[in-house]
Amino acid sequence: MPFVADAFRSRLNDTFTGGATERPAWIDELEQGTDAGFFGPGSATWSVHGGKQTILAGVRALLVQALHPGALAGVADHSRYREDPFGRLAGTIRWIYTVSHGDTTAARSASAWVRKLHERVRGEYVDGHGVTKPYAANDPDLARWVHLAFTDAFLRSAQLWGDPIPGGADAYVREWAIAGRLMGVEDAPESDAELRAQMNGYLDRGELVATARTLDVVRFIKDPPLARLLRPGYRALFDGAVVSLDPRHRSMLGLRTPAVGPVEFPVRRTAGVVLDGIGAVLGHQPGTERAALVRIARLGGERRIPDATV
Repeated sequence: MPFVADAFRSRLNDTFTGGATERPAWIDELEQGTDAGFFGPGSATWSVHGGKQTILAGVRALLVQALHPGALAGVADHSRYREDPFGRLAGTIRWIYTVSHGDTTAARSASAWVRKLHERVRGEYVDGHGVTKPYAANDPDLARWVHLAFTDAFLRSAQLWGDPIPGGADAYVREWAIAGRLMGVEDAPESDAELRAQMNGYLDRGELVATARTLDVVRFIKDPPLARLLRPGYRALFDGAVVSLDPRHRSMLGLRTPAVGPVEFPVRRTAGVVLDGIGAVLGHQPGTERAALVRIARLGGERRIPDATV
């Protein structure tokens, strides 16, 4: 069935590159640089971000981020996610993989570029206690929530559907804290326990809330304007993201684990099958990782040890 595989590959590539017909130039540019980057081969970050479960993790992160009314207001008021959802997705993917696989200069530049774009993202929102507050995308608290939701989503998805993480969960949280600091997060967690504690703090303080706007965004995430060929697989991934959520977040979002009466569907297994299929079509190694390996080989295999300095 090569025709079907080619069509599927084409639709997937269109989705993840915002409709680009060729390999994006920024991926090739990751072959350049003067060091191996903040992470590198064998790191927890390369392991977590190299698995195809990152597609599901991205869906999960969007769902959880939508529970913070300030973060949600920034997206709803300033982005064109309905008109161009995959353009926004492509931009996010570019930042994630530049920080993950680029050299340190590229990682810093990509983060500075995103923060520059965020300078205009300002407005007001009603918090979980009914109080109107100002928001700015670069505010440390909002940046922290986005970082926490991302880190938790990618970690939990890797634990459920990915390979064993070198150094375990703590290693990934500690490494990806570098990305948080690049985005202005002053107290990014550096262990799984700290990650859970900080996320629970938002719940305990009543800062998370599901409004009509939240539920509208959830409906959009559940049924985005995908090509017909991709819809069944996406629904399986969405259901997998729902199953992986903290039960409290899932309840707030009005989502349920798919079931018939008391019998739950084998959602986790089905999502895994879909992810394996995506890996078979697109390959099991991101193009950005291959570009980074070319750069590292050119530099003589130099390996930069992740540290707290950004």
